[in-house]
Amino acid sequence: MKTAFSLLLLACAALAQFPSDAAIEAIIKERIEVGKASTAIVVGTVDQQGIKVVGYGQVDAKTDRAPDGDTVFEIGSATKAFTAILLADMVSRGEMKLDDPVAKFLPPAVKMPTRGGKQITLLDLATHTSALPRMPDNFSPKDPHNPYADYTVEQMYEFLSRHTLTRDIGAKYEYSNLGTALLGHAIALKAGTTYEALVVDKICKPLGMVSTRITLTPELQARLTPGHTATGAPAPNWDLPTFAGAGALRSTVNDLTKFVAANLGLPMSTMSAMIQKTHEIRIPAALPNMGIALAWHVSHAFGNDMVWHNGQTGGYHSFIGFDKKQRRGVVVLSNSAASIDDIAMHLLDSRNALTKPVAKTERKVAEIDRSIYDTYAGKYELAPGVLFTIRRDGDRLLAQLTGQSEIEIYPESKTDFFYTVVDAQLTFVVNDKGEATALTLHQAGQHPTAKRIK
Repeated sequence: MKTAFSLLLLACAALAQFPSDAAIEAIIKERIEVGKASTAIVVGTVDQQGIKVVGYGQVDAKTDRAPDGDTVFEIGSATKAFTAILLADMVSRGEMKLDDPVAKFLPPAVKMPTRGGKQITLLDLATHTSALPRMPDNFSPKDPHNPYADYTVEQMYEFLSRHTLTRDIGAKYEYSNLGTALLGHAIALKAGTTYEALVVDKICKPLGMVSTRITLTPELQARLTPGHTATGAPAPNWDLPTFAGAGALRSTVNDLTKFVAANLGLPMSTMSAMIQKTHEIRIPAALPNMGIALAWHVSHAFGNDMVWHNGQTGGYHSFIGFDKKQRRGVVVLSNSAASIDDIAMHLLDSRNALTKPVAKTERKVAEIDRSIYDTYAGKYELAPGVLFTIRRDGDRLLAQLTGQSEIEIYPESKTDFFYTVVDAQLTFVVNDKGEATALTLHQAGQHPTAKRIK
């Protein structure tokens, strides 16, 4: 007869087991064939028994080749975890200190904003507590489909030199792509090289990661799967020269499982102690039961801590995460901007629910009188400091959310509009005089309303 203690051990062992390869394939097959946003998803699992990789779909429309561990994807903001390790490496070498002001590593002409006599430190940037906004206000891409490509270092310096902080430094977590981009830039300046060269030298070479790069060789380019929007439309690749440290890397599941294994100390190496420093929670994050370490988010659920970072570009979504107590980790890469975070979290702990994929709705552009766009143009407050700006441009209606690029929306009716680059829709609330008083955002099962303020 099994004792209660032995049953508990068996339950824990079952909890710590990954699903079979066939079960994982069934999950990603359903996501591709029902959701129809991505054509290629690859999953990698890491534990003390080793690394396994499962892929499903097509690398591209020109071939029936299935994606595998060597298929290249953009990983977006998961790049930030690499930036954190570069910072920890610089600190371990005595070349930087976490409490160093970032201004120390920038040209003298750059006047970093301060508040209350306090300067923004490297730690503030790494933990999203710098009080810098998510994006600079002079971010105005020429090509909204490759929005970061033309943003220059000079533009970043110009913004920083005139910006006034609206909250105290170090007091509160608020996610900032600008902050991590600045951190990666400062590290590269101190090292006297490029961000990409540092990642390759300090992380990729020691870990044997041969396919993690920003600039793709012809061989890597041939392995890159084309991206898609969250609704399944083709999406161009992104280039982030100034924001490299915030989201420019491309990689594979084979490489990223090595990265996760190194973070888990499987096996321990000369890098292990330095890497572990990036996992220490520094401040509570925005959500309950979540903290922020050096770039990594740490979520507490079901008695365990999960260290993770995800990423999204115009055509891809990524997730890397691990449970240090169970010594297991997961990587999920998709060639669509549609989220796959739930898959990764479910694989790490089956008590995290999977999102049921919904068949894509085919939306058609309605023929309406475009003069109605004039009545919608204005500003709508979604949350304090977060605005939708609606603007008419001839026969086009454009929507811009604070910190994001301007995107065209298309009419499905006189009041209902849809995006093509993300699975989201807007509904304008109109009074009996025909005036728009608010708009409602429909995305991921949520329907927040933004009141018109101008």
